Amino acid sequence: MIDKIIRYSINNKFIIGLLVLVLIGTGIYSMMTIKLGSLPDITNNQVQVITVAPTLGTEDIEQFITYPIELAVANLPSVIELRSVSRFGLSVVTIVFKDDMGTYLPRQLVQEKLSDIDIPEGFGKPFMAPIATGLGEIYQYSLVPKKGYEDKYSPTELRTIQDWIVTRQMALVPGVVEVNSFGGHVKQYEIALNPNRLNSMGVSMNEVFEALEKNNSNTGGAYIEKNHQANFIRGEGLARTLEDIENTVIKNNNNIPILIKDVADNVQFGSAMRYGAFTEDGVESVGGQVLMLKGENQNEVIKAVKIRIAEIQKSLPEGLEIKPFLDQSDLIARTTSTVSKNLIEGALIVIFVLVLLLGSIRGGLLTASIIPLSLLFAFILMKATGVWANLMSLGAIDFGIIVDGAVIIVEGTVHHIQERIKKNKGDFTSEEMDDLTYKSSSMMMNSAFFGQLIILIVFTPILFLTGVE
Repeated sequence: MIDKIIRYSINNKFIIGLLVLVLIGTGIYSMMTIKLGSLPDITNNQVQVITVAPTLGTEDIEQFITYPIELAVANLPSVIELRSVSRFGLSVVTIVFKDDMGTYLPRQLVQEKLSDIDIPEGFGKPFMAPIATGLGEIYQYSLVPKKGYEDKYSPTELRTIQDWIVTRQMALVPGVVEVNSFGGHVKQYEIALNPNRLNSMGVSMNEVFEALEKNNSNTGGAYIEKNHQANFIRGEGLARTLEDIENTVIKNNNNIPILIKDVADNVQFGSAMRYGAFTEDGVESVGGQVLMLKGENQNEVIKAVKIRIAEIQKSLPEGLEIKPFLDQSDLIARTTSTVSKNLIEGALIVIFVLVLLLGSIRGGLLTASIIPLSLLFAFILMKATGVWANLMSLGAIDFGIIVDGAVIIVEGTVHHIQERIKKNKGDFTSEEMDDLTYKSSSMMMNSAFFGQLIILIVFTPILFLTGVE
């Protein structure tokens, strides 16, 4: 069978040339469109359920939140592992499914169970973590005032800009599943109630809460038809200023309205309680973390994030800039540069050794051409089977070993050509050259094919284990 392939290749050079061109074109397309990352993502198929309850201790978190969630999801199909963490104010339950379940079916099953879990009111509401993995943290940045504007923006203002300007625009980038903010103070409205005033006016804390909740909303009604026109009714009740909160009516006492400002010492801007801080160069700052959707092309998503960062920069207030401090595109660039370096060095070494030992420049160039062709063919198979291009998967392709078969065949062919020249002391005709090439290749092909088969058996599992999605 191998002899027939060799004979056909020699007798049909034009067809073989076209096949090589098709291989090059398809390989380049696969190389340009393959999913490119820095490291293989070995995260298993898991869904995390998170519940935040800042007022509960560890025992209450375990008893009222973690255990009911574990009990509800334990009998889901294809669950292979269930683990949890209960801490002060936080519950995290991790459900690991079989890989063949996919990404979205497990989340659907978990979501159906979450709606039936009986957790006491006020103890937090469980939600699922974003569809991301540990390697999904592709980009991190900080919001930094420029020189001369250090005192213009407070940590609260920086956090507000991050939450309402940067995060909302960044979330629209394709492939970005979530943008986490950290640092600064989360702005909120605070009312300092006076217990003596509450008691003297006969107002309870619950009445204050209900009044604030009911009076901070917009409502819609029907419409009034007049002069063949429909005038829609809309009631605006959202609080927009501190004065709006102060003038909120709690209740009427003998037809006299009791307002928030009547029972409060002060209504002011404040910040939510926090349990940590984010500093940069010893100064408190605000930052963000971009998470990539699981299975997306890491390199392309980072490029889109950088483009959006440049657009967001134009809409920031004067004196602020977005400064990245973690960018995985740098690691991806080093990975691809390693491949290019190995490719060039491998070709040069092969050319040098063959020219030095065989005295044939043509043989060295011919053998070196197998390196990029093998790489392009590998990219075609990786693209077709869903294998990512990363440091581990590309490292499994040993370029020096790949060309061993070509070195053996070219070396044998050059050796037989030189022997023929020494005997006849003349040039070859095209037919004689083809016949000699066929005999020499057939003689060496069995050994070369066996060696390449062993390499294929050994390295193919490594390639898939380190690069498969």
